[in-house]
Amino acid sequence: MSSLVNGSNMLSVEEDNGALVLEDLERLSLVSSQQDVERAIQKCTTYLNSQMPKLTQPTEAIQSLTRVNDLVRRAWAVPTHGHELGYSICNSLRISGALNLLIENCVQSEANLRFSSARLLEQILTTENRAHVVQHGLQKVVNVACNSTKTFNTVEHSRVGTGILEHLFKHSESTCSEVVRLGGLDAVLFECRKNDVETLRHCAGALANLSLYGGADNQEAMIKRKVPMWLFPLAFHDDDNIKYYACLAIAVLVANKEIEAAVLRSGTLNLVEPFVCSHNPSEFAKSNLAHAHGQSKNWLQRLVPVLSSKREEARNLAAFHFCMEAGIKKQQNNSEIFKEIGAIEPLKKVASCPNAVASKYAAQALRLMGEEVPHKLSQQVPLWSSEDVREWVKQTGFTEYAQNFVESRVDGDLLLQLTENNLCDDIGITNGIRRRRFTRELQNLKKLADYSSKDVSNLNSFLQNIAVEFSIYTYSMLNAGVDRDSIRSLTENQLANECGISNSIHRQRILESIGGLESVVNSSHEDLAKPLDVFVSYRRSNGSQLASLLKVHLQLRGFSVFIDVERLEAGKFDNNLLQSIRNAKHFLLVLTPNALDRCIQDVECKDWVHREIVAALQSQCNIVPIIDNFAWPEPEELPEDMRAVCHFNGVRWIHDYQDACVDKLERFLKGEMNLRGGGGGTTTSSLKGENTPSTPSSTIGRHPPTFQRTLSNDSGKGNDNKDINGNSGTNLSKLRNQKGRPPASPLLRPRRVAQIAGHGSPRPPKMPSRTHSLDNMLDRESSQEPIGDEAAVVKACEKYLSATELNQPTAPERPVRAAPPLARGHSCDEAATAGQRSCNDGVRSESVFSLDEPKRKRNFMDKCVNKVRSFIKKDLD
Repeated sequence: MSSLVNGSNMLSVEEDNGALVLEDLERLSLVSSQQDVERAIQKCTTYLNSQMPKLTQPTEAIQSLTRVNDLVRRAWAVPTHGHELGYSICNSLRISGALNLLIENCVQSEANLRFSSARLLEQILTTENRAHVVQHGLQKVVNVACNSTKTFNTVEHSRVGTGILEHLFKHSESTCSEVVRLGGLDAVLFECRKNDVETLRHCAGALANLSLYGGADNQEAMIKRKVPMWLFPLAFHDDDNIKYYACLAIAVLVANKEIEAAVLRSGTLNLVEPFVCSHNPSEFAKSNLAHAHGQSKNWLQRLVPVLSSKREEARNLAAFHFCMEAGIKKQQNNSEIFKEIGAIEPLKKVASCPNAVASKYAAQALRLMGEEVPHKLSQQVPLWSSEDVREWVKQTGFTEYAQNFVESRVDGDLLLQLTENNLCDDIGITNGIRRRRFTRELQNLKKLADYSSKDVSNLNSFLQNIAVEFSIYTYSMLNAGVDRDSIRSLTENQLANECGISNSIHRQRILESIGGLESVVNSSHEDLAKPLDVFVSYRRSNGSQLASLLKVHLQLRGFSVFIDVERLEAGKFDNNLLQSIRNAKHFLLVLTPNALDRCIQDVECKDWVHREIVAALQSQCNIVPIIDNFAWPEPEELPEDMRAVCHFNGVRWIHDYQDACVDKLERFLKGEMNLRGGGGGTTTSSLKGENTPSTPSSTIGRHPPTFQRTLSNDSGKGNDNKDINGNSGTNLSKLRNQKGRPPASPLLRPRRVAQIAGHGSPRPPKMPSRTHSLDNMLDRESSQEPIGDEAAVVKACEKYLSATELNQPTAPERPVRAAPPLARGHSCDEAATAGQRSCNDGVRSESVFSLDEPKRKRNFMDKCVNKVRSFIKKDLD
């Protein structure tokens, strides 16, 4: 009894000591003296030493690890001094041997001990500690991180696993290669699908670190794994921290000319400029603890080359980051770091360039560093003086010819009109290779220039819509008197002679684009005239993440996808958006909670989503609703011009089974399933589009058994227990645990109107009261009882549905007439687990009955559809 009392007293003393240390940390502020900080460090070190003996005792290790983890988190969170405190504690843990103990715990059999150790490890991976882990146990730590993401479906495990990988990608090129080989990159990419903000922050940070530290080989590996596409939903996220590091990753990747084309195809680079133009570096630095203390010297040094990138977006983001870092390092009295890494001269070059965004942030960074800001060149190149021209010539590396430009009094207007003969005879660039180099720099300047002082009709935007490189013809066409009105009457000879466009291919493309301004789409060849596969419409407030995920999934399957990224900044509805809808074969309507609320009583069609839906209906696009926690309003509440959208079948989105949902969506887009609720046809769809087939697959070995869900009228009921993706539902938890399946995601509330399309004649028009879920149909009384093989089929169907239904059936169960067993038959669940097609695909397969019995090789779906049609016929009679 006394030992229990003594143990309780000792525990109380330890808790009191820990509380006192935490109180000391909370007292530290911006005005705290260095002596206060040192005293806090000493107390933290003493407390850590007292916990060391308990870390080796199995009964007390987990509790002690939790206390130390809490201490480290509080230390990092201290304003201004958190960087010093955190580093001191991390060094203390390494010196005392605790870091080695954590590494060894990563391979222990006790799951809670492994997780507690990994959780603390994620907090203490500073530069020195990362090097220690790489040297003494990299594989152990990477394995525990990957297992945390793919074995446990919890928020905490995902955060810890991705956090460790984020740190390990910040060591060296060889370490990055090893982590990628061990599955670290695949684990991060799979977690990019999740909803948890902190997990996605780690994913974005990990990809940014890998792009910086990985080198050319690992950047190639990122391209092979479609990382630029997966960066799109991160850069499109509402959270600024996720968005920023995703933009940083894509900016670093595009700076590599070898992979630039693949990066540009992803469309992610278009999200960089809206971010840097809408954020303030100093305010952004304070927005999150992850970058409040700034990056290390090694990290910043790897970002310096991006300042010299030929891509404007890359320079913009690099200048933004150095501006943010300059403010942080100034507070830490560590501005000398920028001279040590060689960032001053590249920043001066960017500050003087005619790139308005990058030059602004670079100049601001130089002021914070106490450096001189060079002469600023305007983006309005036609208005440049001869002094501006001389400065630009120097920046491009042609200093020896700068005085020749001054003597010839070349200003911005003349600079944009220079020919090769002028460069050779008047400026004196006699070397042909040098002339080509200068011409290349001049063409880059023409692409970057702002012609608004002369381009009243915005001719430059028309040329840029053809391709960015066509901007080099803007000034010559303006000088020839061309504008947006007169361009329609241009001939090829005029483009060649008056406008100076010598490239015949470019002339042809310009003429084709001019013809496209007046072309009328032939309705009989509408599909052939639509160059875009998919347009994604979404509600900005809560649908951007799902919309961006759909874009990635469809692009990975070969579809061309348009998603409006300008909506983030634009203040009015862009008519170009309507044209994009007209050019699209398919229209995905992302329906998140309350997505159509603003459409209700919007008789003037002011809402964006409303206008997009109307445009899709008028353009006869193939409309596919994607339903995510969405409740349909009554059709009568919606404006008449968009009411028809209520009668399209859609895909019920289940976040845990993304690949399965996209599989079904792909069948809709390829015409394998019926979408319109009011018509029949020969399509193979026999259930509503809200049913979701099999489970997702991934590149890291996640293949839970395939199963099919059928909605009932009770869908959506259940408790409030949620997993990492916010899904709830426990009706099948025991059954799924027994079969070794992952936790089931609940199905959401079904559409009011279920559509069932047969294989033959069209259905009667709109009979909502006569539609039922498949299990309800099969449970209804029938005047013709099945016999023989047919009874066995129905029995197998009912057995399968009863095993996989998440909710109670919509009709009471009734006994089924006994039938002889099927020899060597397989249940639908067994067939699906074997990797074959799900039973409701409507395609003849070999998954249900044995191959050696020809009479029983019947299509499951055909049997179900015939049964349903007989019920419908009975109701009509």
